[in-house]
Amino acid sequence: MIDLNQPLDIGGVQLRNRVFLAPMSGVSDLPFRQLAWKAGAGMVVSEMVASAELCTRERGNLLRLRGDGLGTHVVQIAGRETRWMAEAARIAEGEGAHIIDINMGCPAKKVTGGFSGSALMRDLDHALTLIEATIGAVKVPVTLKMRLGWDDGSINAPELAARAEQAGVQMVTVHGRTRCQFYEGKADWHAIRAVKSAVSIPLVANGDVLNRYDANGILEASGADAVMVGRGSYGQPWLPGTIVHGMQSGQDAGLIADYAVAHYEAMLAHYGEPTGIRHARKHLGWYLDKHGVDIGAAERAAIMTETNPRLVAGRLHAALARPDEHDMKKVA
Repeated sequence: MIDLNQPLDIGGVQLRNRVFLAPMSGVSDLPFRQLAWKAGAGMVVSEMVASAELCTRERGNLLRLRGDGLGTHVVQIAGRETRWMAEAARIAEGEGAHIIDINMGCPAKKVTGGFSGSALMRDLDHALTLIEATIGAVKVPVTLKMRLGWDDGSINAPELAARAEQAGVQMVTVHGRTRCQFYEGKADWHAIRAVKSAVSIPLVANGDVLNRYDANGILEASGADAVMVGRGSYGQPWLPGTIVHGMQSGQDAGLIADYAVAHYEAMLAHYGEPTGIRHARKHLGWYLDKHGVDIGAAERAAIMTETNPRLVAGRLHAALARPDEHDMKKVA
């Protein structure tokens, strides 16, 4: 069994352990990544940045490139044209990225409809041109994230991974679903093993990892070298770190309340008002859903709709600080 605490070398960049935070649009912004990194994640990846849009240098896209306080700064880019992928990679490198990750796994219709994300798994020749252009544009390592394939009739992740390695990709991450599955059903951890057999570079397994038990299970089933945590970290950015350290994801209610308020305030500082208030609401909802105790609909609505940051912070803390069953204990 892989030792999750063992470092992993990616093209000369050493990752401090083998439990990573996934890139998640609208979620893994800088405040979220900072919290996950501080809690012990081995690598945290930015939200996906559309390459052509990044090249406009619009403020909202440039915010996604920030890596303040991160020991290893990883930026994920997506696109369908070689010139924009290459230029976006150069911009990300110039902004301090230690690793560039290419998105060929996003299943969202607005992404695949533009022939980006997982739609590229339907044309591996074109996918390779984008990979080659990205690698050729930068000196930092380039990695690739994908799914098993477009649908059950086209499971081509092993082929794409092998060709990507030949082109110079330094690590591959595979989500154990096809694009057409979106996030339905259970991720097929065993199917990821075929990718491991096709490459010699490190393989990261992703999909339905919610705790240390799942992390061990996906590694055993896939033979992967590391694990990536995505949606399980909603409302608990500390999850990758607790998996690394063999801890349960629960925490004392008072600590969770302080943590959630600090997260909220960090988002306001990052985005400013009122943008930060809007961006923060989904996170507040996740904290309340996972850690709120006997919170009523009216109280929840008051927190979610309030526009005064001081009142939001106060109500959020009060809702989460009530004694509950959470207790940070080491897993036996």
